[in-house]
Amino acid sequence: MAADRFTDQMQAYGKWKSTLAQAIINYQAWLEKNHMSVADLELRIFELLEQLKGDSLTIAFVAEFARGKTELINAIFFSEYDRRLLPSEAGRTTMCPTELFYDIAENESYIRLLPIETRLEDTSISEHKKNPINWTNINLNTSSSEDMAEAFREVVKTKPVSQEQAHKLGLFDAEHDKGHVNDDGSINIPMWRHALISFPHPLLKEGLNILDTPGLNAMGAEPELTLNMLPNAQAVVFVLAADTGVTKSDMDMWTHHVKALNADARHARLVVLNKIDTLWDELKDEGSINNTIQAQCSTAAKMLDIDEKTVFPVSAQKGLLAKIRHDKELVEKSNILSLESILSTDILPKKQEIVRDSIVGEIGSMVKQSRDLIASRLNDANKQLSELKNLSGKNEDVITHLLKKTRSEQAIYYKSVESFQANRKLFNEAHTQLLSILSLNELDQLMSKTRKTMANTWTTVGLKNSMKAFFEVITNTIKQASERTDKSNMLIQGIYRKFNAEHNLGNTKPKLFSMSKYKRHMERLYHEADAYRKSPVTTMTEQSFVIKKFFISMVSHARNTFFNAHHEAEVWGKAAMSPLVARIKEHKDQMEKRLESLRKINESRDTLQSRVAELERTAEALNIQLADLNLLMDTLNQPLDNFIKKNKAKVA
Repeated sequence: MAADRFTDQMQAYGKWKSTLAQAIINYQAWLEKNHMSVADLELRIFELLEQLKGDSLTIAFVAEFARGKTELINAIFFSEYDRRLLPSEAGRTTMCPTELFYDIAENESYIRLLPIETRLEDTSISEHKKNPINWTNINLNTSSSEDMAEAFREVVKTKPVSQEQAHKLGLFDAEHDKGHVNDDGSINIPMWRHALISFPHPLLKEGLNILDTPGLNAMGAEPELTLNMLPNAQAVVFVLAADTGVTKSDMDMWTHHVKALNADARHARLVVLNKIDTLWDELKDEGSINNTIQAQCSTAAKMLDIDEKTVFPVSAQKGLLAKIRHDKELVEKSNILSLESILSTDILPKKQEIVRDSIVGEIGSMVKQSRDLIASRLNDANKQLSELKNLSGKNEDVITHLLKKTRSEQAIYYKSVESFQANRKLFNEAHTQLLSILSLNELDQLMSKTRKTMANTWTTVGLKNSMKAFFEVITNTIKQASERTDKSNMLIQGIYRKFNAEHNLGNTKPKLFSMSKYKRHMERLYHEADAYRKSPVTTMTEQSFVIKKFFISMVSHARNTFFNAHHEAEVWGKAAMSPLVARIKEHKDQMEKRLESLRKINESRDTLQSRVAELERTAEALNIQLADLNLLMDTLNQPLDNFIKKNKAKVA
């Protein structure tokens, strides 16, 4: 169809990751070969490889009911099955959040369904994922698209329950849901709370994850969607329908759940105006129809307060049909390929940037550290070579003078190392203070105190005040941690700058720590908790369920944020001085070797020529090592475009 289809780009991204993984393995082998491997470094490289192996690109599709969201997923990703793979008939089909991916660890296809009754438990979806026994398991016959489509229908099943049971589950409010009551007084609710679908589609095997979300009511019912799953997606596609325009419920969903997700420039947010085929009119010419569609896009953009160019008009139904029938004209008219193009040209580079910042950034820093070390050794070897060659034919006084000068330099160096150790102690103290601020023990005590206060509160006002107080305390704690981080960063930068300048060690820079993402996450949690606190539904819901939901969704996520921040800060603090410590040790070793060499030459002139020959061999070996590392660095820094071009050439 189109050369820049999402499929082609995703395959190129997969090849880029494979090349990156091989480069990391090659670096690991280089370290072992050159006797520079240490246990901590080996462990971190293993962790980075595992992180890369588990890397995924998540695209979340968000919409109110009947906007054609699931049909859009079928059209973009699953048209090669020549049928609707995911159920997407008229009306409401997505009953619970559904994740589509390929389980590399288990290497099998399945549908796992979490019963709706688990909402009554004190367990989050994230925790349930760690225990497959809690899920209903359905095997997938991937050799038959008919069998798969039939199995997928299980995901959209509902069941009737009493109003009392629906209320306990937090899925029914008598005042707002009167229109949904069956003739016998029962309420239809989803059978499942969450669905996990693993099957070996090529894109899913490359690391694509698709999150299909239910409508607004269900979004509100599962805070994990808005607190964790949507913010963690690399792209959120918000789907509107041309036949309805932007409704009040669309605006509510946009305002409360989608709009804020574009705060991070590395995450994409796309708006799709679906069902443009409802505007196709055989009595109008193509220009008039296009003007009507453009007017709809313009109106939607104004209401959502976004750039008109970021609203993409498509017909998912016609796009799917056209792909199945291989109808190029209808494919073009559906505009589905332009959306695929945006997904590939906008989202994948952003995802690569995230991987670059985390995995490539860290492994690149390790390679650079090794390269700087080898370059330092090479420089020292060349310096010694020049020095020793100049000694040829010189008298003993010159060698004695050189020995004294080197010993004097060594003494000065040792004094500066003492100064470094004092500064290192200051940094360790600052790091300990940072970890203390992020202490989970204090947070757990606050959680326990808040839960006890809420349980003993007789009024809704008291409950809401406890929620507010809890989040005010932890938000302030994150702010304190951020301030302490800034001071620690300034301190370590000063230490590096001073030592580099004093000993001409090059531009060795420390890795800095940032609390930015944790601050953003906590701000999002704070606003979500504030909305939950002020919601009329909270006022009308049973107290025990309010407390349970508050702790399962919001408080547990706050604790997880503290845990991750503490862990990252701890790892950073332990490794922050490593590059400088390595350079100091290297410099010390080289000075001692130089002194030993001069002593031997002073004792016997016969040593001079053999030492020169030895240094020449050393310099040659170091040049080879340096070339290996430069090649590794080039591989790590390869842009995704290189792989896309190769993939296009192969396809052509």
